[in-house]
Amino acid sequence: MVESEVLTRVESGVGHITLNRPKALHALNRAMCEAMTDALAAWRGDDGVQSILIDHAGERGFCAGGDIRMIAESGAGDASEAKAFFKVEYRLNHLLFEYPKPVTAIVDGIVMGGGVGISEPADVRIATERTTYAMPETGIGLFPDVGGGWFLPRLPGQTGVWLALTGTRLKAADTVALGIHSHFVPAERVEALKAALTAHPDNPQAVAASFAADPGPAPSGPHREAIDRLFAFDTVEAIFAALEADGSDWALAQLATLKTKSPQSLKVTLRQLRLGATLPSFAANMAMEYRLGGRVVRTHDFQEGVRAVVVDKDNAPRWSPAELSGIADEDLDALFAPLPPGEEWTSIA
Repeated sequence: MVESEVLTRVESGVGHITLNRPKALHALNRAMCEAMTDALAAWRGDDGVQSILIDHAGERGFCAGGDIRMIAESGAGDASEAKAFFKVEYRLNHLLFEYPKPVTAIVDGIVMGGGVGISEPADVRIATERTTYAMPETGIGLFPDVGGGWFLPRLPGQTGVWLALTGTRLKAADTVALGIHSHFVPAERVEALKAALTAHPDNPQAVAASFAADPGPAPSGPHREAIDRLFAFDTVEAIFAALEADGSDWALAQLATLKTKSPQSLKVTLRQLRLGATLPSFAANMAMEYRLGGRVVRTHDFQEGVRAVVVDKDNAPRWSPAELSGIADEDLDALFAPLPPGEEWTSIA
């Protein structure tokens, strides 16, 4: 018997969702998103469920993202399967964001891309010393979707722009300091925390607070002033120029990292975040990201990024255009344009 890739059950008033695809680092596919959506929809009106807990099986990490290989294969054709996945995944993200009962996500290990999308909307977001957070999409020709356009520009100062463009990996001291995760709990105490949640399903905030510890000083702290100053511009070219002009070792290291990323992705991502900061609702942001997603997966840079990082693993993508100057505003306008009537993303009623 093949075990389900998502385990759902109710325990002492807690609706418990466990990601169960450890060999793939719990990377999300459409069936997993549908299973989570079905459970959450069933529990929404169930008085026997007072709060939700999302965690993962095994030791290897919470969720490394989405099924990127499938998305690329679909994008090489008409992208219909990729768009079907995005529609379901983004509806799950939105359902979690609007959920009427408190949600706790225990992000013990790697959390990237799609894993951020199902944990960031939670009310209680617990990191451990094993947590590694990143939105690395610009390195594969994509953009930080699953709500990145909403969450990242709402982090302190310009830290969200810095994270989105560079794909920088953070540990718990930084994620808690920036508010990406709400609490730090040592991994050895996670099982006791879960037991306490089932004993007090009505108040996960209080439970998390009682287990929370100090993750230590945030390594990004000394660079916050530079981040806010150097990543405050509305064009990627201006950010590049500011980093170069600053000339510090840290600024030049950020610039070197940015120069390895897809120029198209950098421009798409900066516009996505600046637009996302102005949108009236999370649903409006997901509609924007759905328009982008179905188009970007068909571009050369996404296909090439997946080839270089996921398929051939040579980590030597050949971006086209290779320079920022090769991407015109009209190219971006086309990627962000509204979809034809009847094709736009909509949330679950």
